[in-house]
Amino acid sequence: MDRQGIIDDIFGVPRALIGMIHVQALPGTARSRLRIGEIVEQAAGEARQYREAGFHGLAIENMHDRPYLKGTVGPEITAAMTAVGHEVRRAAELPLGVQVLAGANREALAVAQACEAAFVRVEGFVFAHVADEGLIESSAGELLRYRRAIGADAVRVFADVKKKHSAHAVTADIDLVETARAAEFFLADGVIVTGPATGRAARAEEVRAVRDAVGVPTLVGSGVDVGNLHQFADADALIVGSSVKCDGRWSSPLDPARAAALAHAFAALPPPDTVPPEDTAPP
Repeated sequence: MDRQGIIDDIFGVPRALIGMIHVQALPGTARSRLRIGEIVEQAAGEARQYREAGFHGLAIENMHDRPYLKGTVGPEITAAMTAVGHEVRRAAELPLGVQVLAGANREALAVAQACEAAFVRVEGFVFAHVADEGLIESSAGELLRYRRAIGADAVRVFADVKKKHSAHAVTADIDLVETARAAEFFLADGVIVTGPATGRAARAEEVRAVRDAVGVPTLVGSGVDVGNLHQFADADALIVGSSVKCDGRWSSPLDPARAAALAHAFAALPPPDTVPPEDTAPP
């Protein structure tokens, strides 16, 4: 539960809807085709569509840069993401988050500081897991020291726990709730619960258990759509991407009608403090 009011502080609402912008393939990556100006304009266009649909915030992610490097990216990616972030903020005037795949958390923080973003989404914050890219180890100590060193204390750190696209056998004796508690102990500003892969839903009971166990915000980071939205009404924020794209595919353009429908359904949810603890279905 967001006992510190972090979500309200960032987004101006007690429960936020955040639209994910999957930035087109950046320079030097396997599928890079577009000029930086084209990439920036496409991202800014989606930002405006999310704003018009009624979303409270945005996040940018270099999803099209697959296959990803592990734990770092080159200066060309950091520079390009900064250009995207700056224009997205100017176009939509909404709070912005930054994620740089895979696990390039320092670079994400640098981008966020440069374009005055509100938060970063990070992976590998506590413990370790085996991702598509290989073994990802804890980054909390290094990352928060770096945040202090560059004067980015105002940038909130939202950490994925037991994240998607990963195997967690190495920490199988530590459940999701204890992982979230560890992230809070290591000073994460929020924790993100996901399903097993992009576009696949988290388990509502796990989201609820995490929210009841920690004092920082609990965000849902994958698989939210109009059909299951009510199941996550007691989360503090929802990060949505795939379901509001054309045909529900993350790699497709944003569908304004889908985005508006989701925002409308989100606005109709009961206030967070009135959501029943065991039954979040609408009346």
